[in-house]
Amino acid sequence: MLTTITTWSLQMLRAEMLIPAPRPPSTAAADLAFERVIAPTPAFARYLYTAVGGDWHWHDRLSWTHARWQRWLDREQVSIWLARQGGAPSGYIELEQQSQGDVEIVYFGLLPQAIGTGLGAWLLYTGTARAWALPGTGRVWVHTCSLDHPRALDNYRRRGFEVFRTEQTERVLPPISGPWPDAYRQDRDR
Repeated sequence: MLTTITTWSLQMLRAEMLIPAPRPPSTAAADLAFERVIAPTPAFARYLYTAVGGDWHWHDRLSWTHARWQRWLDREQVSIWLARQGGAPSGYIELEQQSQGDVEIVYFGLLPQAIGTGLGAWLLYTGTARAWALPGTGRVWVHTCSLDHPRALDNYRRRGFEVFRTEQTERVLPPISGPWPDAYRQDRDR
């Protein structure tokens, strides 16, 4: 069955457009850390990708080999920034410096236990500030789609991103493959 997917490309053209977000109001906020992952391994990068994107149809990197992950991570233009609460990963943002001063937020999201805690706004703000701090940044951009979390587009807009392109495509979606079995997702969604 074909599914219609709307994809929004958003951008921020000046650092002054970035709208701050408060630290999450949860009691664990005192244990909140944000740090660059130095020399991320393919296994760790894939873990973040599947743990965050497994419930949102992130499939494009599932077929990547260890060597392909390593080639991607070895590029000096790529950086992964991790949010941790109580020492455990709770979300991440992956940045790629591109030509002519562009920085793409390639991936951004939260692990399931962090959704709904207020961490998403803070992580997007903090990660976007990191993108603007990179030398030569003239634009930060990102894309999201109707398969992502229902509040994703609003979160980007609330941080100051503006839509510059909207596209619709149709495709057959494979079933959501994880990272958790269906029984876990159904139990968690109650």
